[in-house]
Amino acid sequence: MRIQQLLYLQKVVALGNMTEAAKELFIAQPTLSSAIKQLEKEMGITILIRGKKGVSLTEDGREFMQYAQQILDQVQLLERRYGDQSSAPKIFSVAAQHYAFAVDAFVQLLKEIGQSDYQASLKEMRTYEVIEDVANLHSEIGIVYLSRYNRQVMENSFQEKELSFTPLFKAHPHVFLYRNHPLAGKKSISLADLLPYYWEETLADQHSPKSIIVSDRATLFNLEIGLSGYTISSGIINANLNGDDIIARPLISDEYIEIGYLTNRLHQLSSIGQKYLGYLRESIEKNTKR
Repeated sequence: MRIQQLLYLQKVVALGNMTEAAKELFIAQPTLSSAIKQLEKEMGITILIRGKKGVSLTEDGREFMQYAQQILDQVQLLERRYGDQSSAPKIFSVAAQHYAFAVDAFVQLLKEIGQSDYQASLKEMRTYEVIEDVANLHSEIGIVYLSRYNRQVMENSFQEKELSFTPLFKAHPHVFLYRNHPLAGKKSISLADLLPYYWEETLADQHSPKSIIVSDRATLFNLEIGLSGYTISSGIINANLNGDDIIARPLISDEYIEIGYLTNRLHQLSSIGQKYLGYLRESIEKNTKR
Protein backbone atom coordinates (compact mmCIF):
# COMPACT_ATOMS: atom_id res chain seq x y z
CA MET A 1 0.00 0.00 0.00
CA ARG A 2 1.29 3.45 -0.95
CA ILE A 3 0.18 6.89 0.09
CA GLN A 4 -0.42 7.71 -3.58
CA GLN A 5 -3.00 4.93 -3.80
CA LEU A 6 -4.85 6.37 -0.80
CA LEU A 7 -4.82 9.82 -2.37
CA TYR A 8 -6.24 8.35 -5.57
CA LEU A 9 -8.96 6.57 -3.61
CA GLN A 10 -9.79 9.72 -1.65
CA LYS A 11 -10.37 11.64 -4.89
CA VAL A 12 -12.49 8.87 -6.42
CA VAL A 13 -14.67 8.66 -3.30
CA ALA A 14 -15.07 12.44 -3.14
CA LEU A 15 -16.22 12.68 -6.78
CA GLY A 16 -17.98 9.33 -7.06
CA ASN A 17 -16.74 9.02 -10.61
CA MET A 18 -13.56 7.39 -11.89
CA THR A 19 -13.38 9.49 -15.08
CA GLU A 20 -13.75 12.81 -13.27
CA ALA A 21 -11.23 11.76 -10.63
CA ALA A 22 -8.68 10.85 -13.30
CA LYS A 23 -9.11 14.26 -14.90
CA GLU A 24 -8.53 16.11 -11.62
CA LEU A 25 -5.53 13.91 -10.81
CA PHE A 26 -4.09 14.47 -14.32
CA ILE A 27 -3.67 10.74 -14.96
CA ALA A 28 -5.24 8.30 -17.40
CA GLN A 29 -8.37 6.53 -16.21
CA PRO A 30 -6.88 3.04 -16.77
CA THR A 31 -3.93 4.03 -14.56
CA LEU A 32 -6.27 5.17 -11.81
CA SER A 33 -8.47 2.09 -12.09
CA SER A 34 -5.42 -0.18 -11.98
CA ALA A 35 -4.08 1.57 -8.86
CA ILE A 36 -7.39 1.10 -7.02
CA LYS A 37 -7.67 -2.55 -8.07
CA GLN A 38 -4.11 -3.18 -6.88
CA LEU A 39 -4.98 -1.60 -3.52
CA GLU A 40 -8.05 -3.85 -3.21
CA LYS A 41 -5.91 -6.88 -4.01
CA GLU A 42 -3.29 -5.93 -1.41
CA MET A 43 -5.94 -5.35 1.27
CA GLY A 44 -7.95 -8.44 0.35
CA ILE A 45 -11.27 -6.56 0.19
CA THR A 46 -13.54 -4.92 -2.37
CA ILE A 47 -13.45 -1.21 -1.67
CA LEU A 48 -15.60 0.20 -4.47
CA ILE A 49 -18.85 -0.76 -6.13
CA ARG A 50 -18.49 0.14 -9.81
CA GLY A 51 -21.58 0.98 -11.84
CA LYS A 52 -22.72 2.86 -14.93
CA LYS A 53 -23.60 5.92 -12.83
CA GLY A 54 -20.31 5.99 -10.96
CA VAL A 55 -18.69 4.36 -7.96
CA SER A 56 -19.54 4.06 -4.27
CA LEU A 57 -17.97 2.47 -1.21
CA THR A 58 -18.78 -1.04 -0.07
CA GLU A 59 -19.31 -1.65 3.64
CA ASP A 60 -15.68 -2.83 3.88
CA GLY A 61 -14.71 0.19 1.81
CA ARG A 62 -16.36 2.62 4.23
CA GLU A 63 -14.46 1.14 7.15
CA PHE A 64 -11.20 1.11 5.18
CA MET A 65 -11.71 4.73 4.14
CA GLN A 66 -12.07 5.81 7.77
CA TYR A 67 -8.63 4.37 8.56
CA ALA A 68 -7.18 5.70 5.31
CA GLN A 69 -8.43 9.20 6.08
CA GLN A 70 -6.61 9.14 9.41
CA ILE A 71 -3.38 8.29 7.58
CA LEU A 72 -3.91 11.06 5.03
CA ASP A 73 -4.65 13.56 7.81
CA GLN A 74 -1.35 12.66 9.47
CA VAL A 75 0.50 13.02 6.15
CA GLN A 76 -1.02 16.48 5.74
CA LEU A 77 0.11 17.43 9.24
CA LEU A 78 3.65 16.27 8.47
CA GLU A 79 3.72 18.25 5.25
CA ARG A 80 2.50 21.36 7.04
CA ARG A 81 4.95 20.92 9.90
CA TYR A 82 8.05 19.90 7.97
CA GLY A 83 7.38 21.07 4.41
CA ASP A 84 8.47 24.37 2.90
CA GLN A 85 9.01 26.37 6.08
CA SER A 86 9.30 29.63 4.16
CA SER A 87 5.76 29.43 2.78
CA ALA A 88 3.90 27.11 5.17
CA PRO A 89 1.82 28.92 7.81
CA LYS A 90 2.50 28.13 11.44
CA ILE A 91 -0.48 26.20 12.78
CA PHE A 92 -1.98 26.25 16.25
CA SER A 93 -5.27 24.71 17.32
CA VAL A 94 -7.17 24.27 20.58
CA ALA A 95 -10.09 21.89 21.14
CA ALA A 96 -12.35 22.58 24.11
CA GLN A 97 -15.72 22.04 25.67
CA HIS A 98 -18.02 25.03 26.21
CA TYR A 99 -15.75 27.18 28.38
CA ALA A 100 -15.74 30.99 28.19
CA PHE A 101 -12.26 31.20 29.74
CA ALA A 102 -10.88 29.08 26.88
CA VAL A 103 -12.30 31.58 24.38
CA ASP A 104 -11.06 34.55 26.39
CA ALA A 105 -7.52 33.12 26.45
CA PHE A 106 -7.67 32.49 22.69
CA VAL A 107 -8.73 36.09 22.05
CA GLN A 108 -5.85 37.41 24.16
CA LEU A 109 -3.42 35.13 22.33
CA LEU A 110 -4.50 36.36 18.90
CA LYS A 111 -4.16 39.97 20.04
CA GLU A 112 -0.52 39.26 20.88
CA ILE A 113 0.60 37.14 17.93
CA GLY A 114 -1.46 38.69 15.13
CA GLN A 115 -3.44 36.52 12.72
CA SER A 116 -0.88 37.01 9.94
CA ASP A 117 1.72 34.90 11.77
CA TYR A 118 -0.41 31.83 12.51
CA GLN A 119 -3.25 29.77 11.17
CA ALA A 120 -5.01 29.47 14.52
CA SER A 121 -8.27 27.74 15.36
CA LEU A 122 -10.45 27.15 18.42
CA LYS A 123 -12.85 24.22 18.11
CA GLU A 124 -15.70 23.70 20.55
CA MET A 125 -16.38 19.97 20.78
CA ARG A 126 -17.87 17.25 22.93
CA THR A 127 -15.60 15.38 25.32
CA TYR A 128 -14.72 12.36 23.17
CA GLU A 129 -14.12 14.64 20.17
CA VAL A 130 -11.63 16.75 22.14
CA ILE A 131 -9.74 13.60 23.16
CA GLU A 132 -9.59 12.32 19.59
CA ASP A 133 -8.53 15.71 18.25
CA VAL A 134 -5.50 15.88 20.54
CA ALA A 135 -4.69 12.17 20.11
CA ASN A 136 -4.59 12.65 16.32
CA LEU A 137 -2.49 15.84 16.66
CA HIS A 138 -5.22 17.95 15.07
CA SER A 139 -5.03 20.19 18.15
CA GLU A 140 -2.06 20.85 20.42
CA ILE A 141 -4.22 21.42 23.48
CA GLY A 142 -7.59 20.06 24.55
CA ILE A 143 -9.62 21.35 27.50
CA VAL A 144 -11.86 18.84 29.29
CA TYR A 145 -13.31 18.12 32.72
CA LEU A 146 -13.14 15.14 35.05
CA SER A 147 -15.71 14.16 37.64
CA ARG A 148 -16.07 11.20 39.97
CA TYR A 149 -18.47 9.72 37.43
CA ASN A 150 -16.19 9.85 34.37
CA ARG A 151 -12.70 9.92 35.86
CA GLN A 152 -11.81 6.23 35.53
CA VAL A 153 -13.02 5.99 31.94
CA MET A 154 -11.32 9.25 30.98
CA GLU A 155 -7.99 8.38 32.58
CA ASN A 156 -8.01 4.99 30.85
CA SER A 157 -8.62 6.76 27.55
CA PHE A 158 -5.77 9.21 28.21
CA GLN A 159 -3.40 6.32 28.93
CA GLU A 160 -4.44 4.40 25.84
CA LYS A 161 -4.03 7.40 23.56
CA GLU A 162 -0.73 8.66 25.04
CA LEU A 163 -2.25 11.86 26.45
CA SER A 164 -1.27 13.85 29.53
CA PHE A 165 -3.90 15.60 31.66
CA THR A 166 -2.81 18.66 33.67
CA PRO A 167 -5.37 20.00 36.20
CA LEU A 168 -6.18 23.71 36.14
CA PHE A 169 -8.80 24.05 38.88
CA LYS A 170 -11.66 22.32 40.67
CA ALA A 171 -15.17 23.73 40.91
CA HIS A 172 -18.55 22.81 42.29
CA PRO A 173 -21.08 22.36 39.47
CA HIS A 174 -23.13 25.40 38.56
CA VAL A 175 -26.27 25.69 36.46
CA PHE A 176 -26.05 28.11 33.52
CA LEU A 177 -29.45 29.53 32.58
CA TYR A 178 -31.19 32.58 31.13
CA ARG A 179 -31.55 35.49 33.57
CA ASN A 180 -35.36 35.36 33.12
CA HIS A 181 -35.54 31.59 33.60
CA PRO A 182 -38.17 30.44 36.14
CA LEU A 183 -35.35 29.20 38.40
CA ALA A 184 -33.21 32.34 38.15
CA GLY A 185 -34.47 33.70 41.46
CA LYS A 186 -33.13 30.73 43.44
CA LYS A 187 -29.79 31.10 45.23
CA SER A 188 -29.04 27.43 44.57
CA ILE A 189 -30.74 24.80 42.43
CA SER A 190 -31.36 21.09 42.97
CA LEU A 191 -31.52 18.36 40.34
CA ALA A 192 -35.22 17.94 41.15
CA ASP A 193 -35.77 21.63 40.28
CA LEU A 194 -34.27 21.02 36.84
CA LEU A 195 -36.39 18.03 35.78
CA PRO A 196 -39.00 20.00 33.77
CA TYR A 197 -36.39 21.78 31.64
CA TYR A 198 -34.17 20.98 28.64
CA TRP A 199 -30.50 20.45 29.38
CA GLU A 200 -27.12 20.06 27.69
CA GLU A 201 -25.20 17.33 29.50
CA THR A 202 -22.23 17.63 31.82
CA LEU A 203 -23.10 15.36 34.74
CA ALA A 204 -23.88 12.48 32.40
CA ASP A 205 -24.93 10.12 35.20
CA GLN A 206 -27.90 12.37 36.00
CA HIS A 207 -31.02 11.60 33.98
CA SER A 208 -33.16 14.28 32.37
CA PRO A 209 -36.32 13.59 30.36
CA LYS A 210 -35.47 16.47 28.00
CA SER A 211 -31.96 16.78 26.58
CA ILE A 212 -30.28 18.61 23.71
CA ILE A 213 -26.89 18.03 22.08
CA VAL A 214 -25.14 21.13 20.73
CA SER A 215 -21.63 21.79 19.46
CA ASP A 216 -20.98 25.44 20.35
CA ARG A 217 -21.65 27.94 23.13
CA ALA A 218 -23.58 30.41 20.96
CA THR A 219 -26.16 27.78 20.02
CA LEU A 220 -26.23 26.50 23.59
CA PHE A 221 -26.98 29.94 25.06
CA ASN A 222 -29.58 30.71 22.38
CA LEU A 223 -31.40 27.49 23.22
CA GLU A 224 -31.20 28.24 26.93
CA ILE A 225 -32.92 31.54 26.25
CA GLY A 226 -35.48 30.25 23.75
CA LEU A 227 -36.42 26.99 25.51
CA SER A 228 -35.79 27.82 29.18
CA GLY A 229 -32.97 25.31 29.01
CA TYR A 230 -29.81 24.96 31.05
CA THR A 231 -26.38 23.40 31.14
CA ILE A 232 -24.18 22.35 34.06
CA SER A 233 -20.62 23.63 34.07
CA SER A 234 -17.86 25.25 36.12
CA GLY A 235 -19.64 28.45 37.09
CA ILE A 236 -17.17 30.73 35.29
CA ILE A 237 -18.94 33.22 33.02
CA ASN A 238 -17.18 35.95 31.06
CA ALA A 239 -19.60 38.87 30.73
CA ASN A 240 -17.48 40.46 27.99
CA LEU A 241 -18.02 37.39 25.81
CA ASN A 242 -21.44 36.16 26.95
CA GLY A 243 -23.19 39.38 27.95
CA ASP A 244 -25.52 39.58 30.92
CA ASP A 245 -28.26 37.25 29.67
CA ILE A 246 -26.69 34.05 31.03
CA ILE A 247 -26.24 33.63 34.79
CA ALA A 248 -24.81 30.88 37.01
CA ARG A 249 -26.39 29.35 40.10
CA PRO A 250 -24.75 26.70 42.36
CA LEU A 251 -26.07 23.16 41.93
CA ILE A 252 -26.93 21.34 45.15
CA SER A 253 -24.69 18.29 44.72
CA ASP A 254 -21.71 16.59 46.31
CA GLU A 255 -20.17 16.21 42.83
CA TYR A 256 -17.22 18.31 41.66
CA ILE A 257 -15.69 19.19 38.31
CA GLU A 258 -11.92 19.20 37.74
CA ILE A 259 -11.03 21.12 34.61
CA GLY A 260 -7.66 20.70 32.95
CA TYR A 261 -5.89 20.49 29.63
CA LEU A 262 -4.72 17.59 27.49
CA THR A 263 -1.48 17.37 25.52
CA ASN A 264 -0.08 14.60 23.37
CA ARG A 265 2.98 12.89 24.88
CA LEU A 266 4.39 12.36 21.38
CA HIS A 267 4.40 16.10 20.65
CA GLN A 268 6.45 18.83 22.28
CA LEU A 269 4.26 21.82 23.02
CA SER A 270 5.10 24.79 20.80
CA SER A 271 5.95 28.26 22.06
CA ILE A 272 2.52 29.53 21.04
CA GLY A 273 0.98 26.64 22.96
CA GLN A 274 2.87 27.72 26.05
CA LYS A 275 1.65 31.29 25.56
CA TYR A 276 -1.93 30.08 25.28
CA LEU A 277 -1.65 28.17 28.55
CA GLY A 278 -0.37 31.33 30.21
CA TYR A 279 -3.39 33.29 29.01
CA LEU A 280 -5.64 30.39 30.01
CA ARG A 281 -4.42 30.51 33.61
CA GLU A 282 -4.75 34.32 33.65
CA SER A 283 -8.33 34.10 32.39
CA ILE A 284 -9.28 31.50 34.98
CA GLU A 285 -7.73 33.52 37.81
CA LYS A 286 -9.38 36.73 36.61
CA ASN A 287 -12.86 35.21 36.28
CA THR A 288 -12.80 33.15 39.48
CA LYS A 289 -12.08 36.29 41.54
CA ARG A 290 -15.33 37.94 40.43
